[in-house]
Amino acid sequence: MSLRRNPATLTAAVLAAATLASCADSQRDDGDGDGGGGSDDGTFIFGAAGAPEMFDPFYATDGETFRVTRQMFEGLVGIKPGTAEVVPELATEWTPNDDGTEWTFTLRDDVTFHDGEAFNAEAVCYNFDRMFDQNEAGQTAGEYWGYVMGAFSNDAENSLYQGCEAAGEFEAVISISGPTSGFPTMLSLESLSMQSPKALEEGDANGIAAEGEGFSFPAYADAPVGTGPFTFGEYDEANGTITLARNDDYWGDAAQTSELVFRVIPDESTRRQELEAGSINGYDLPNPVDWAGLESDGNSVEVRDPFNILYLGLNPEANPALKDLNVRKALYHALNRDQLVSTQLPEGAAVATQFMPDTVSGYNTTIEPYAYDPDEAKRLLAEAGAEDLELTFAYPTEVSRPYMPDPEKIYEALRTDLEAVGITVNVKTASWNGGYLDNVTAGKYDAYILGWTGDYDSPFNFIGTFFGNLKENDFGTEAYPWGKTLADDLRAADAVVDDAERGAAFETLNQQIMDEYLPGLPISHSPPALVVGPGVDGVVPSPLTAEEFDTVTVGGE
Repeated sequence: MSLRRNPATLTAAVLAAATLASCADSQRDDGDGDGGGGSDDGTFIFGAAGAPEMFDPFYATDGETFRVTRQMFEGLVGIKPGTAEVVPELATEWTPNDDGTEWTFTLRDDVTFHDGEAFNAEAVCYNFDRMFDQNEAGQTAGEYWGYVMGAFSNDAENSLYQGCEAAGEFEAVISISGPTSGFPTMLSLESLSMQSPKALEEGDANGIAAEGEGFSFPAYADAPVGTGPFTFGEYDEANGTITLARNDDYWGDAAQTSELVFRVIPDESTRRQELEAGSINGYDLPNPVDWAGLESDGNSVEVRDPFNILYLGLNPEANPALKDLNVRKALYHALNRDQLVSTQLPEGAAVATQFMPDTVSGYNTTIEPYAYDPDEAKRLLAEAGAEDLELTFAYPTEVSRPYMPDPEKIYEALRTDLEAVGITVNVKTASWNGGYLDNVTAGKYDAYILGWTGDYDSPFNFIGTFFGNLKENDFGTEAYPWGKTLADDLRAADAVVDDAERGAAFETLNQQIMDEYLPGLPISHSPPALVVGPGVDGVVPSPLTAEEFDTVTVGGE
């Protein structure tokens, strides 16, 4: 099945019960905006692996876009740097009512948007209502809202979000349909960041339209306005550079550099060459084989904790042979994942036994990995009458991801294993934002490599993202007879209030997914790194690959 999220089908009515207490102090400084930084403190230039899709975080779905928007936008809640812990951001505290259906957010009273407009409760409610009220194209593009909230205004009864009221100038009350373990943690998502109501309205922010297999975005998407430590400068698409400027009116400590520039350099080896030449100050996802050499040259390789999953996605609708569980098991037994991890991934990577890393509640420690066994793979293929199996197998180009630093090499390793058991493999490729993700969603490949880095620490954010959003008619019961049952079971597990009981429920589902369904093939977990050059300080590596660069300084060698 396609394991890219299908947000429009997530039913929020069965999301469930656990509430977070009011929170501690914000990780941002409570200063008046003049702390740190100066009139001209240099430029931090970061080599990005891909181009942003646009700059409105609400419609963004990929890491390269979020890498840029994260520097300009903030949410009601944030993530403590270097962790997956939820902390205050634009809200200083939040309190639920007795049944967890109304949450009162106390807001900072010293924040303005980049255009000078005031941040207050009315702005919060404007943002939530704007996100809720989307046209057909916006409902498809607003992927994260659909995932966490379940529905938009045209299907309000199935939406987790039920409304927002400004109870005071700096007090916003958000109503939801029922208590859920994901709220308000989900408000840390970049897509749910606060944006200037004035700029949204003037830029026709919701004027998105379908265009071919993608979208055309309104003017606002090229001129975003947030509250963060950097403001949007310009995007020179021809030269692949995005320039952000320090927000001198920021409510917290000012950014340590005057400018932040992202240079789009798709090829990893070219990024390394540019770092060595001093034309960039850092880049993400250096090839693991280069880590030692980069360090010996005086650079700093910052290794993140693994919080991701690489998997081989399968699409039985495109290839009916994949409907047979024995065929899917055969593919798994054909893959030498130990060898792939040891040769293609960095030290600290591990073979996956399920669709989440072992740091997430609900991980099942008793699941054994499927053994590399080509003979068993051939036997299962023969038993299924699929000795002549043929697969259209795709991988993305022009990208490195935290879970796959070199997609082509990972593809080649998997292809070689599949061909060794008699499977005919027909390769397909497309660039990451130039068709690959759209083609996966459209079901154009029989098999494909993809992955996931957790948005926040939650079992539902992993396996619920993949399998918790299926309704009976989404893909056809013949291809996915278990789909709706599993989706219902996952949402029911997320509804368990007690932490230990909820974790046990997800452990059971993880075992069931691997034994009875095997809808895709978990491959590995990988500790991704980023590298910065000499004289660069202040980078805090994030397990969510969600670094904020306002603390970075650039000095001499």
